[in-house]
Amino acid sequence: MALTLPAHPDPLTERLHASGLLHELAHGLGGPFHYLLPERFDTNLAGFRAALTDAGVEGRVYYAKKANKAGVFIDRCAAAGAGVDVASLGELREALGHGVRGEDLVVTGPAKSEQLLSVAVRQGALIAVDALDELDRLLARTGERPARVLLRRHPPSQRRSRFGLDDAQLQQALDRCARAGDTVRMEGFSFHLSGYEIQARADLAGELVELCLKARMSGLQADRISIGGGFPVDYVAADTWDAFLTEQGPAHYHGQKSFAASDFYPYHSPVAGSDALRAILAARPGGTGASLATRLREAGVMLLLEPGRALLDRAGASVFRVQGVKDRTGYGIVTVDGTSLSLSEQWFDSEYLPEPQLLPARSPETTPGPFPACVGGASCLDSDLLTWRKVPFPARPRVGDLLVYPNTAGYQMDSNESPFHELPLPPKVVIDHPDGGSRPRWRLDR
Repeated sequence: MALTLPAHPDPLTERLHASGLLHELAHGLGGPFHYLLPERFDTNLAGFRAALTDAGVEGRVYYAKKANKAGVFIDRCAAAGAGVDVASLGELREALGHGVRGEDLVVTGPAKSEQLLSVAVRQGALIAVDALDELDRLLARTGERPARVLLRRHPPSQRRSRFGLDDAQLQQALDRCARAGDTVRMEGFSFHLSGYEIQARADLAGELVELCLKARMSGLQADRISIGGGFPVDYVAADTWDAFLTEQGPAHYHGQKSFAASDFYPYHSPVAGSDALRAILAARPGGTGASLATRLREAGVMLLLEPGRALLDRAGASVFRVQGVKDRTGYGIVTVDGTSLSLSEQWFDSEYLPEPQLLPARSPETTPGPFPACVGGASCLDSDLLTWRKVPFPARPRVGDLLVYPNTAGYQMDSNESPFHELPLPPKVVIDHPDGGSRPRWRLDR
């Protein structure tokens, strides 16, 4: 029996799918494509800002650009005065080119190149320092504006992490910043945590608030902390997610492929997006005392955050055209005109589980019931499957039909894309919905 795991209903995308525009785009573009809904990005950004305002916390939202390469989301950041988190010289240049001010950038990542550091300093970007030698290179600079820095804390709960400064290194960094004069401006501390635990983020944030108070005693500015990203997205309903995790096994996948529950992203989260930020602000660091929001206010510390996936929730989808269907015992194999490189989970030995929606090119034929099928890519690799799971499609897909993978803007649609087999990269199409309910318009992302 095939397991079903549909994404949450979405009236906006349902209207788009019913408009016929996606079939026109598939014909005109001649291959797979991604569509983007920038108004959703605006809504998500507003939600995070409202969470900060409602908690009485001064804060700043930086969009983690690595989550999607599209220019339109950087345009939205520039228009809204939001920040952007970049981790390479290319990302920094791209953000500047779309109108984001240098002082609205935060530069993260390990062992930053000399050129990246130089441009970041000249543009007034905030730099999250990951190692002592990186700080030394900033301290050695002369004749430029002060380098704005955060000191990145190595997370004590994640000892295997290769990022950040441990206790001894952090103290050395503080001592060097205190002696640096106007060479650097030490504005605070940062961390990034794997996983999505609310209390863990609140606990470490509370520690960074105390570090700010300590650093001020040495004459340092230390008035902000960054808690990074890690705000979950809720893709599917709780009951279907729980049933899926309980029932799924090798029989539900092509080739008897096996997945453990821990292999999957948590596609259902009861507290997600800006609500997760609200929960972090309401939590009590260490489990006692005042809430994190109260401690931030009392200490005069600004909260910075760097969401990626959560700002892109429901802000895009990936569209593939069916090229062929073959039968296996009890299920089918649908082959589409793209590859699994456009769904990043497949290349981390996992599975993107919110199932694709079938949009027939013409009226579907009468079928006796669901047609379970996995979805393969157009390459010659046996492992190139967009979906290993036998998805229960409502009808047997036919050549020319479309499969729309929902909610792929966050980390899925372009993290690992490659023109393998000389197949073109799927273009990104920006969908605009004019006021008054008229037919949606489209343009290529730039």
